[in-house]
Amino acid sequence: MANRGPSYGLSREVQEKIEQKYDLELENKLVDWIIIQSGEKIEHPPPGRQNFQKWLMDGTLLCKLINSLHPKGKEPIPKISESKMAFKQMEQISQFLKAAEIYGVRTTDIFQTVDLWEGKDMAAVQRTLMSLGSLAITKDDGCYRGDPSWFHRKAQQNRRGFSEEQLRRGQNVIGLQMGSNKGASQSGMTGYGMPRQIM
Repeated sequence: MANRGPSYGLSREVQEKIEQKYDLELENKLVDWIIIQSGEKIEHPPPGRQNFQKWLMDGTLLCKLINSLHPKGKEPIPKISESKMAFKQMEQISQFLKAAEIYGVRTTDIFQTVDLWEGKDMAAVQRTLMSLGSLAITKDDGCYRGDPSWFHRKAQQNRRGFSEEQLRRGQNVIGLQMGSNKGASQSGMTGYGMPRQIM
């Protein structure tokens, strides 16, 4: 972990705002899901943002989680290291993030390695795990383990079909986005070039 002194002023305000986004109830749900999904005897961490960070910081649980969302033999991270060296742990977090992106998590939902490693933005870590869980439920490929009510199913698609006649009628309609000319008139307007009458 980086050895940083306390932050002051605007930096402190920004950090406090980021920390307010962290959800303890969501943390509990995510811990339960990770334990069930990994399928191993993993001890439950004490509640709290820092404990959650320490629990995930080495990257092994995240790698086991993403591997468990794939069928046997098709795991994206073949070798998970139990190393205590910082660069190895950060490398595992990066491998998880790459695998999550390949799995379908949007890049805007993926946290940065330092968000977890240094505990800068644990709410972003929660968002990534929530997005991963929602995607796992949506895929419905039999690899998801846990309560389906923990995550929202993502919308797949909502195709609309219009007939040629409906499309032709739509071309004659002026959308309200373009504005409206109702109530507009030229009454009271004077011709161009006439001086203003000031009284």
